[in-house]
Amino acid sequence: MPDPEAPFEILSLDDVYTKNLVSHALFLDACQGLVFKPLLVMSKKQQTAEALVRLLVGAGKASPSPPVGPALGARGVKSMDFCKQFNEKTKHIVTETPLPTVITIKPDRTFTFVVKSPPTTFLLKRAAGIDKGASKTGTEVVGKVSLKHVYEIAKVKQQDANLKHLPLESICGSIIGVAKSVGIEIVH
Repeated sequence: MPDPEAPFEILSLDDVYTKNLVSHALFLDACQGLVFKPLLVMSKKQQTAEALVRLLVGAGKASPSPPVGPALGARGVKSMDFCKQFNEKTKHIVTETPLPTVITIKPDRTFTFVVKSPPTTFLLKRAAGIDKGASKTGTEVVGKVSLKHVYEIAKVKQQDANLKHLPLESICGSIIGVAKSVGIEIVH
């Protein structure tokens, strides 16, 4: 039977969370007689959580050694299985081309992975024929690339899922910005 003089009535634990309780004393008075059960149930979201691992792996050169082995082994995935699948999927790409790879690991320790296009800086340095970018960004020019190279790099980058919706012109503009930051001059 609720107390007629009580400023509020609590019927369940949900009421404790939803009502604005004035003070701790009122809270304790209102909670007398309630049985609190600990909530030990794991949320459905947590049970189906997937782990994402992002790695930069050389095409055709994945091996269980670092960085692949430790990153996958810590999550209970056999790195050798990933290496075989990755090397098979990237055998048509020039060996040791760095490829950003996103690995999705499911709770049952199975995995899927997506291989993205090589980093823009790698493609620009390869097109310019240099190994290293400028040590002083914006002031030093270490190589030159034509607009045709920029266009070809943009076509490669447009194949990525996150860039498919962008026009080629926008991607070219982004590549030109990266080229300037690396110290590569764009010639017409």
